[in-house]
Amino acid sequence: MTLSRTHSRYRWLLAGIMLALLAGCGERAAGGAGAAGTAASEAPVADGALIPKPARLQPAPGVFRFTAATPVLAADAAAEAVARQFAGFLQTSGLPVPEIGVGEPVDGAIHFRLDPAFDAASPEAYTLEAGPDGVEVIAGDSAGLFYGAVTLWQLATANAGDGDGPDGIAIAAMRIDDAPRFGWRGFMLDSARHFQSVEEIRKLLDAMALHKLNTFHWHLTDDQGWRIEIKRYPKLTEVGACRIPAGDGGIDPATGAPRPYCGFYTQDQIREVVAYAAERHITVVPELDIPGHATAAIAAYPELGTTDRALKPVGEWGVFENLFNTEEATMVFLENVLTEMIALFPGEYVHIGGDEAVKDQWQASARVQARMRELGAKDEMAMQGLMVERLEKFLAGHGKRLIGWDEILEAELPASATVMSWRGIEGGIEAARKGHDVVMSPSSDLYLDYLQTGSPDEPPGRPATITVDEVYAFEPVPDALEAGQRRHILGLQANMWTEHTRFDARLEHNLFPRLAAVAETGWTPAADKDWDDFRRRLPVQLQRYRRLDIGYAKTPFQVQAVADDDRAAGTATIELDNPLGYEIRYTTDGSAPDAASPLYRAPLQQPLPVEVKAAAFFDGRPLAEPQAFAFDAASLLTRSDEQLATCPDVGRLLLRLEDDGPADGERAIFNVTIFYPCWQWNDADLDGIGALKVRLGRIPYYFQLAHDEPHRRFEPARSAHGELLVHGGGCDGMPLATVPMPAAPDADGFVEIDAPLAQAGGRQDLCIRVSGDTRPTMWVVDRVSLVPAAAAPVEADAAAR
Repeated sequence: MTLSRTHSRYRWLLAGIMLALLAGCGERAAGGAGAAGTAASEAPVADGALIPKPARLQPAPGVFRFTAATPVLAADAAAEAVARQFAGFLQTSGLPVPEIGVGEPVDGAIHFRLDPAFDAASPEAYTLEAGPDGVEVIAGDSAGLFYGAVTLWQLATANAGDGDGPDGIAIAAMRIDDAPRFGWRGFMLDSARHFQSVEEIRKLLDAMALHKLNTFHWHLTDDQGWRIEIKRYPKLTEVGACRIPAGDGGIDPATGAPRPYCGFYTQDQIREVVAYAAERHITVVPELDIPGHATAAIAAYPELGTTDRALKPVGEWGVFENLFNTEEATMVFLENVLTEMIALFPGEYVHIGGDEAVKDQWQASARVQARMRELGAKDEMAMQGLMVERLEKFLAGHGKRLIGWDEILEAELPASATVMSWRGIEGGIEAARKGHDVVMSPSSDLYLDYLQTGSPDEPPGRPATITVDEVYAFEPVPDALEAGQRRHILGLQANMWTEHTRFDARLEHNLFPRLAAVAETGWTPAADKDWDDFRRRLPVQLQRYRRLDIGYAKTPFQVQAVADDDRAAGTATIELDNPLGYEIRYTTDGSAPDAASPLYRAPLQQPLPVEVKAAAFFDGRPLAEPQAFAFDAASLLTRSDEQLATCPDVGRLLLRLEDDGPADGERAIFNVTIFYPCWQWNDADLDGIGALKVRLGRIPYYFQLAHDEPHRRFEPARSAHGELLVHGGGCDGMPLATVPMPAAPDADGFVEIDAPLAQAGGRQDLCIRVSGDTRPTMWVVDRVSLVPAAAAPVEADAAAR
């Protein structure tokens, strides 16, 4: 549906309306939060608030200060290249950029040096020594020297104002001896579902480097799009790189014609990205997903598939049944594609996917079954294993190693294959016990398309939250794994799937600051990780993000509010919370909270109406702009979809879904359980209430469920377009209202249903559903209001029967 521009999303945080404060307050808060950092004359942060935390840091007496006049010297041309990268970091951060030269260290200088005798187990190791007379960074390899430069940049940004004052930028004296815990510190970006520009990819690579992440896994092919130019097969991008988005998003608002969503990377652009990454010591791992997630490729070349149906890339999400077939010609196609990919990506690994390959089409295909008999495959998973084995040999013949998702373990796996464990850590444990190298990437801990908080300001995604502290708590080496097999754990990787991420601002919101938590787990010794210490350092990292124009998530640093009202008494009990546990300061007199405002310690009992303004603070500064929560008798009678609960035991898959229109710009967002759309207002006070007013929208049902389709449920419809059903005491409780639904929403894309309540009273859990299988669209709840009996519509046939 297309959202009316006059529509208000009622983005309320539980019982409070979240209001933006005046711009002046916001600017003051941003400045107070350290937009420019501490003044240069203040004492520097003793450890630089470094993220990731170094392996070993020894404070020393004194302070080093540098300005644009400070000499930055390199021992030779190789070290000079790193020194210039350091200068680039400073420039990007808006800090003074010294002149770079080649020479021996002198008093008052910063010196970079590669030392062939540097003794380190890792090429990424370095030593940094800062004292009043200068700074020296030493490493045995350019990768280590680069990470030393990254650390020095972090030290500078921890204490810098604008850096132009006479005292310059202060860095506390210290010695750092540093090396990473793991060799694989990865981040995966899905460019198949939604496409990112080369400029955004470069920005993300810069951010990875400044977090000391070293592996960029690039998901380039899937059902919804083929994103890499393959010259031998031009239709892969001519056909496979475009789709028509679902609903109004796929219609040109000016002409009414289909509006395709397209994008792919030329081979020259791929080379540019790979070279840019290499300069930052990041290896790019491309993914060609087989045998599933293949719709876009089969749409381009139908002879690759196992179905007679004409396919096209579509704007739907989920698990598709379309697989590459098992013919020799198809294997040659895959090898030809890999040949061109190998020439573009010089890294050691190529990812071949292997996940979510539903075998229905293979089972139904006489030719596939005959092919399995020819090759001696006992079942379809064994057939997939033969495909993996052949591609592993092909890649090995070209000096590459195969890596795949943990499903590849379900067949015989070549010894040299590496497993990426996403369905929990169990696949990683099994693989390591069988002698395979492993990258831990469990969806439960490291999937960044999961939301970070319960705030209504979270973007579309999976509302099952993975908070910053939960990411930080993940341990890649399981206790259950025997000591002798732990060497197979290469490291960890965070994954960002982009079904629900249409544009870059949402992408950066999802990644940061959680990627900082991933970085620390990948780099810092396990014994030295400490959540409270990370939380202390995190506000300085936010300052760095602001300098780099990284749109990190504000929601973990905002305050959330919940109000439990007593209508009879005219009061509300208000609970405030910050997702990461920072202290909260608040006011109730209309003023903006500051460091001297009351500290929140316990729920606030307030007469109605009341407005609470609150912000999370660290070290006397707000971490985000203060927010206002207004509560009155009327507002407490309404809940948005974000405030409503998921009906117990029936939802199965909760998603935060975006409307399909308008074609461009912001859209309404809804929380919905797609297997059984159902919303519940728990403990609703129905005394004196005569009706519900339910506002619903309608969006496309754009999901492929494969073998999960039988789990989808709906209540049978009694009328042509189904009914709004309201039950008290939960979904199995007493029917309170049954109201026929209209054929379509109103012109603004929404409809409001008045539902007179039968036998209402007391506190009840209200269950709200729409009956009937309404696909290819679905009704979604936007908000629900309790209507006092005096204002309720007269009970008619719409009432419960």
